[in-house]
Amino acid sequence: MRVLVELPGPIDIPASLESFRRNGDDGIDRWDGRRLVRAARVGDRSVAYVATATGDLAHPRFEVEAEDPAEMGAVERAVHTLFLSPPPEFESLLERDPVVAELNDRFPGLRPVLQPDLLTALIRSISAQQVNLRWAATTRRRLAERFGVRHEVAGTEVFSFDAGRLAGAGIQEIRELQFTTRKAEYITGLAGEIVSGRLDQDELQEMADEDVIDRLMGLRGIGRWTAEWIMARTLGRPVVVAGDLGVRKAVGAAYLSEPLPSEEEVRRATEHWGPSALIAQSLLLHAMYGIGGF
Repeated sequence: MRVLVELPGPIDIPASLESFRRNGDDGIDRWDGRRLVRAARVGDRSVAYVATATGDLAHPRFEVEAEDPAEMGAVERAVHTLFLSPPPEFESLLERDPVVAELNDRFPGLRPVLQPDLLTALIRSISAQQVNLRWAATTRRRLAERFGVRHEVAGTEVFSFDAGRLAGAGIQEIRELQFTTRKAEYITGLAGEIVSGRLDQDELQEMADEDVIDRLMGLRGIGRWTAEWIMARTLGRPVVVAGDLGVRKAVGAAYLSEPLPSEEEVRRATEHWGPSALIAQSLLLHAMYGIGGF
């Protein structure tokens, strides 16, 4: 069974998803330029789906096929919330900020892609600590193939992470996949926090921003950089990840004529983004590291 899912335009689906392909296929978020293969969390399990992009910038849509047709409703909801929509304040920002306005004209419909599963988002961030993104994708794929749940949908395989499996994994087993000892400890420890219920995504969603930061930073392996990416990618909060090297370079080039500003300088330079921070941040990162540039 295939279902057509209409999305609110404008959305440039290929440009928004391209980072999944540019940094290498991690077996979890699989994008080939036309089809996205991913798993959606449904209760205590994951259901894989294939979403084939159709339509155009103004009328974006996906043709969706689910691993389990009985869960198509949950899969549809996951696809509907795949991209973060601009808040009402975005139009005002375009009037006040010529940098964001120019980038929005150059890359119309570029939207941040959310990672709604907390465990996957944590592993994505930890795998990327102090390494390049292509190597991070390589190690994530090894982890998914060794300890993940394998799904097959429309003749294509994709993996999802299971907290119980990872919590019970041996440190040396993960080390064999070329994670560092510390990253292996972080991954198993965080999976254990989720299994025990001490780290609960629904509870995080209800917390204020600084309380989320404090809660996450209280866990081993999570610094402010990781906590802010979780807030942005998983909770959809308008957070500028000012400690991220790429964000610092992009903001420095766009606003400060400074190759590598400090975190505090980045926060001051982007404070006016307000509720539109995730959209603006995505535009700057795309311009810096995708097509085009400053």
